Amino acid sequence: MSWLVEERMDNPSLTLKKLLEQKDILGVVGVFNPMSALIARQVGFECCYLSGAALTASLGMPDLSLIELNEVATMSTYIYRASGLPIIVDTDVGFGETLNVAKTAKTMQEAKAAAIQIEDQELPKKCGHLSGKKVVEKERMVQKIQAAKKVAKDLLIVARTDAKAVEGLKNAIDRANSYVEAGADIIFPEALETKEEFKEVALNVKAPLLANMTEFGKTPYITLEEFRDLGYKIVIYPVSALRAANYAIKKTFEYIKKHGTQKGILDQMQTRQELYELIKYSEYENFDKAIFEKK
Repeated sequence: MSWLVEERMDNPSLTLKKLLEQKDILGVVGVFNPMSALIARQVGFECCYLSGAALTASLGMPDLSLIELNEVATMSTYIYRASGLPIIVDTDVGFGETLNVAKTAKTMQEAKAAAIQIEDQELPKKCGHLSGKKVVEKERMVQKIQAAKKVAKDLLIVARTDAKAVEGLKNAIDRANSYVEAGADIIFPEALETKEEFKEVALNVKAPLLANMTEFGKTPYITLEEFRDLGYKIVIYPVSALRAANYAIKKTFEYIKKHGTQKGILDQMQTRQELYELIKYSEYENFDKAIFEKK
């Protein structure tokens, strides 16, 4: 069903809450535009993740706090409108301090985000799997979480801590528990390096846990089932789609540059029919036709 005619729940946060209640673990793929979200839905994913790194890279920039709130909110709206999937939206450090974070939460709730992720890094923030990160005082992050929950009570808050790489695992766990007390709904311990570290967090933090299964990072490749057994509720694959898409585009362009035709790689492309089915072309046509026929 397309967004023109599909009836949807008005509260994506409630949809995500129900998924977390019903599933023993939820695999969540990263998307960076409405098309990638439509594909996620088509293959059976029930939730998606709007990665700040993927969205920023899709705009041709590095993930260094260069993206703005209105850009993230606009993309969240587009993705929800196209796919109807609940979205966990990466808002980096919340776009500022307490008042700004409150504005971010309110804006993202209006943009149909099911959850927002806020991290405890200092600006300028870095990718969680790079060295040289700095984290804010625990109390500042607590205030951000409280501000977000005060103005957007239904919105789920994912509190990410980057403290393990800076202060050690014990302090990361301490921070996580403080964030839960402040009202965080989900805890995201970033850049853990062993299964034992993931297990240690699960044993000591009593909240739904999110794991980041990114490529080429500090975390070893762990399966969804293994994360479930380690005590995790959500696993995100934040930049997989963007990396795969960029690789495929590059190979396509190289082929056309070399051969002066795309004929030899048609079997590697989405067909016209497949594209039209994905974007519900006929439903839009039928909607338009029905209006004109009545007239």
